[in-house]
Order: sequence, then structure tokens, then C-alpha cells
Amino acid sequence: MNVISRATVVMTVLALVLVACGRSNEGASGSGAAASLAPAVSSGAVSGDLTVWAMGTEGEKLGVLAKDFMAANPDVKVTVTAVPWDAAHDKITTAIAGATGGADTTPDVSLIGTTWMGEFAKTGALDPTPANIDPKSFFEGAFNTSVVDGTSYGVPWYVETRLIYYRTDLAEKAGFTAAPKNWDELKKMAQGMVSKGGAKYGLALQAGGTGSWQSYLPFAWQAGGSVTDDQGKFTLDSDAMSKALAYYASYFTDKLSPTALEPGALEQGFVDGTIGAFISGPWTIGTLKDPKVGGDKIAGKWALMHMPTETAGTSFIGGGDLVVFKDTKNRGAAWKFVEYLSTPEVQVKWFKTVNDLPSVKSAWEDAALTGDENVAKFGDQLNDAQSPPTIATWEEVAAAIDSEVEKATKGTVPPADAVKAMQQQAISIGTGS
Repeated sequence: MNVISRATVVMTVLALVLVACGRSNEGASGSGAAASLAPAVSSGAVSGDLTVWAMGTEGEKLGVLAKDFMAANPDVKVTVTAVPWDAAHDKITTAIAGATGGADTTPDVSLIGTTWMGEFAKTGALDPTPANIDPKSFFEGAFNTSVVDGTSYGVPWYVETRLIYYRTDLAEKAGFTAAPKNWDELKKMAQGMVSKGGAKYGLALQAGGTGSWQSYLPFAWQAGGSVTDDQGKFTLDSDAMSKALAYYASYFTDKLSPTALEPGALEQGFVDGTIGAFISGPWTIGTLKDPKVGGDKIAGKWALMHMPTETAGTSFIGGGDLVVFKDTKNRGAAWKFVEYLSTPEVQVKWFKTVNDLPSVKSAWEDAALTGDENVAKFGDQLNDAQSPPTIATWEEVAAAIDSEVEKATKGTVPPADAVKAMQQQAISIGTGS
């Protein structure tokens, strides 16, 4: 799986790809507005064949938008190939290797997991984003997932971020009639949900293992920490990172968060009232409204809240980026297709088709998004959301973070020592530059 998958993962229901703003993406070498762009491609009529790879639900449904594009550009034929997420990384890697050897193996356009951008851009296989694309039209954090060493190599197609789902009835028993605003209040609410609200756990977090960096890093960003500095050097052992891990691990040492849950137990525990709160993305709204899970049993008893503000109120951003490969035989049509998918009206149609959240800011003005209070809250959080640095070795660095988070939450290694170990491993791995 990768960060843009919708699969429900135990604990924080983290998507292990799917992957918004106000703060620059780490390691992006500046904001999206300052990113280097290639010269514009012709905006005139285009023709020829386009091959497009897309993963998961997006690959299954993209034909809807491709059909519309072909209607507006009748001399272009778009062929969409759906690729399973679990096979996508290797398929793209193999295609790039083949193209390097002179074979015609890469598609013209592809969906790419946001955490893969650094790795694939470093191969030289991606075409730099042309000036036809306006970085300012996107959420800054989302656009910055396409920026590697100061140059953009694609555009964010759709985004997702995380909020805190909480039981308002249990929160009231804990003395909170309004959502907590900071770390201290969040901890007190979690404690009160257990001591006064009857919950077994106040806030379910991911105890470690694959993808736990997505749960921990938002707290690190909230504390003012970062994975790398402006020069691209790792800063995983900073005071802010240590402070964040200590706070995060305290939910486990204080028995406010479970160390393990079976699949489906998170949502069911939330419905039953044994879990007072958890962190997840927009896909969980539908799960809780499903009569088989929550429905009327929990209606009116839960709400969403912004991530707590310490130094910042930052959340994680994931999603999917669209890239054009350098070996394309039809560069003009390829970028025109990407540009088409980035128009506000098409982004809204895509939301209505598969519920993917728009990466284009103006699309959020549509009633389809503003009319749903819960969806709108995710849009608000996108103004303060961040992704990890776009480095070629991110998957390896992330695994090191996952391992040390688990040690800290289990209490086998003090948080201060855990972040030092993260730093040492990250330096050993390097950035792939």
C-alpha cells in the first residue's frame, strides 16, 4: 500500500500513501509559488494517443473524466490503465528502468503517491511542470509534494488530511462543551473521557509499526519540529521532536490509548463509547454513517475537530500527484490532460464521482463541498497541513521513524533517546541526493 490508499488501517486508520497548507512542505526548497517551472507548452489544439496509469478507485473511475476530455479534444485518444496500489511502485520502477534502456515502457501520464515523488524525480524520468500550471491555485502544502530540489515535477490531483473524530457526549461529561484547542486541553479531554465519560481509552493513536510516522509527525510539526532543515539536513533529534514524541508516548504510558486493536475495532469502539476519540481522514465519515457500523446509534454524538495548536495546528497531508514522463511522445496533450484535471469544475466533478478532496483551492467554493459541514472542516485543515520531505530515501527514513515510535510508546526507549536513534539512522540512510 502507499499513502493514497483508502484502506482502513488499525488505530489511526492511516492510509499508507494518501497523503494540504499554510506551511511549506519539508525539503521542498521553498513554497510552491517559488518552485521552478519549465517553459509553457502550447495551449492550442492537441491530437494523438495518451496512455495514463492510475491506481485503486481512481484508476477504475478515471475513464469518466477521460471521456469528457476526449469530447472536448476529439483528436486525442486517452487509454487509462488501472493499476493496483500494491503493484504500482514496482511497475513504475520497472517502466523507468526500461525507458532508461531505450524501451518505450513509461506511460505518458501517471498518478504517483506523494511520498514517491522524491524517489522518481531523482531518476530523471519525470518532466518538469510547465508554466501553464499556476502553483498558487493549489493548496501550498499539496503543491509542494511535487517539488524536489526546488523544481516541480507534477501537480497534486487530489488531497486528504486528518482531523480528530471525537464523541461529543463523552467530551461533555469530561467538561468540554467545545473542542480542545491545544495539547494540554486535548490530554485533559482524553483523561476525562476515561475517568468521567466511561470510555476505556480517551484517544486512540497508532502505537508504532508501518505508517505510524503519519500519526506522530503532525504532533512534531505542531511543536515546531521538522524532519529536515532548509539545507536538507535531518533534524529528527531536535528538542521539538523530542517534546512531541514524549507527549505522543504519554498517551500510552498513561493508558489513554490502546497498544493494539483488531481491524474494525477502532470504529466499533468509537460507536460503543469505549474509544473517545481518534485521528483519521475523510473516508471515515462514511464509515460512521453506515447503518451497519454507526448510523442512528451514533448520530448527533460525534464531531470533527481541528488538530490541536501548540506552536502550530498542523496536520498531515497525503493524496495523489499527476506526473508526465519525459519519454512521452505527446507532451502537449499530456500536460493539457493534467491541466484539465486541475480545473475547479473538473475537480468538483471528481469529488462527486469518487469523493476525492480537491487540491485546487477555488473548487472548495462549490456547494458540493461547502454544504457538508464535516467535509468543509477538512478543507479548513488543509490550510495548515504538511507532508514529509520529498527525498528519494523517504520510505527507508519513514521505516526508521516507525520503529523508534514503537519503542517509545512501549516504554522500552525514552523519547529523547528514540529521536536520537531516528536521527542516527536517517543520517546513515541519507537523502539520496
